[in-house]
Amino acid sequence: MAEEENSKSESKGEQVKKGLYEKSKFIFLLLTVVLAFESNVITGNTKIENNSDSERTNVPTAEYSISVRPITEGPKYHWFGYYDKMEFDPTGRYVLGMQVDFEHRSPRPEDVIKIGMVDLQDNDRWIELGQSRAWNWQQGCMLQWRPGSATEIMWNDREGERFVCHILDVRTGKKRTVPFPIYTVSPDGCTAVAPDFRRIQDMRSGYGYAGLSDPYKNELATKDSGIFRIDLENGRTELIVSLADIAKIPYESDDISKAKHYFNHLLINPDGTRFIFLHRWRMTGKDGRFSGTRMFTASLDGKNIRLVDGYGHTSHFIWRDNRHILAWAKHPSHGYAFYLYEDGTDRVEVVGKNVMTTNGHCSYLPGNEWILNDTYPDQQRMRHVYLYHVPTSRKVTLGSFYSPGKYTGEWRTDTHPRFSPDGRHIVIDSAHAGNGRQLYLIDVTKIVGRKREK
Repeated sequence: MAEEENSKSESKGEQVKKGLYEKSKFIFLLLTVVLAFESNVITGNTKIENNSDSERTNVPTAEYSISVRPITEGPKYHWFGYYDKMEFDPTGRYVLGMQVDFEHRSPRPEDVIKIGMVDLQDNDRWIELGQSRAWNWQQGCMLQWRPGSATEIMWNDREGERFVCHILDVRTGKKRTVPFPIYTVSPDGCTAVAPDFRRIQDMRSGYGYAGLSDPYKNELATKDSGIFRIDLENGRTELIVSLADIAKIPYESDDISKAKHYFNHLLINPDGTRFIFLHRWRMTGKDGRFSGTRMFTASLDGKNIRLVDGYGHTSHFIWRDNRHILAWAKHPSHGYAFYLYEDGTDRVEVVGKNVMTTNGHCSYLPGNEWILNDTYPDQQRMRHVYLYHVPTSRKVTLGSFYSPGKYTGEWRTDTHPRFSPDGRHIVIDSAHAGNGRQLYLIDVTKIVGRKREK
């Protein structure tokens, strides 16, 4: 869902200047990071901002000491991918990740990544668990802990002429394969829904998987593909929402009957009754990114479809609870902002006005008191990871991480912050230390408080 940089023509002299600037800045930052990492820990004073939308609230301006440390290392590269998946096991001890031996190009059908987990209680030991041939840089292979299970993980792969999902018990080693890939999983771990990754690869390389072509690539909105429901117990799969179904729903701002359509970014709500999906399209004759986006919800059988945001610019989102959705979007009331939508009604309100002012990968920590978020690289190519305190409109910056210039486009390294079950630890993907993309652990205990009681 990221906003990609527009390409600009540069003179040869400008390119040389830019290259020298990037190299000098990188060397300076690398030296700084190396010095800090001698103790394997980065600590710094946290920046705190308070911008209440209404009445100002007196908030202590104490400085926190934030610990940021790498939990993976080279020469191989490690990352997790998206922000809305369960990376930590229920105990908070094990952190999932993927390992690869190259960067800065698109995955090819023959490229294999390793699946593993880091043991935070055993000197960050990397434990290899499997491999995958169905992956991308932004979302990996949909690797995640299976909801409702303390020991099972799930990830997508390619076997022959189909994409599949493996379910592995990391304690017993027992593994089984479901004959269809997954995207988002119900809280009980029994049901998944997924788009057609072949279609996504055809429409937006970098979010689908290499190796299989879209059999409906010549159709603008086929009735034979779309969103599928997968029974994770018996492997039964059914098409529940077709591209044709949604493409025929009028878009008030334009005629999209001649556009080519696809679905992406699905997420089931906390009680497993409904899921979000984004409907995207690209106008005929245009290459590259999508032309527009609408956000819908539906019940898990694909029925009772609701248009939540029909203005064409929905980006990153998260369920706050079973009825409310936080999303970056463009709305007539305040333009681009984070909005809280109520599913099934027209009610919408701005969240983080004058504080959360740029698009980012948002999620709620347990209890919904804090929003975890990040930014894309600013003009200095720094990505900022922060917490937003909803009751007081307080923003606490956890760290600013440099993104080297070669991490751009499809193989950029967004931080995609993910949190532990108790909300006290966060893991990000980052390449700021000069040894490629790696996983970094941030301790936010002093900010969010003590461990939550069960």
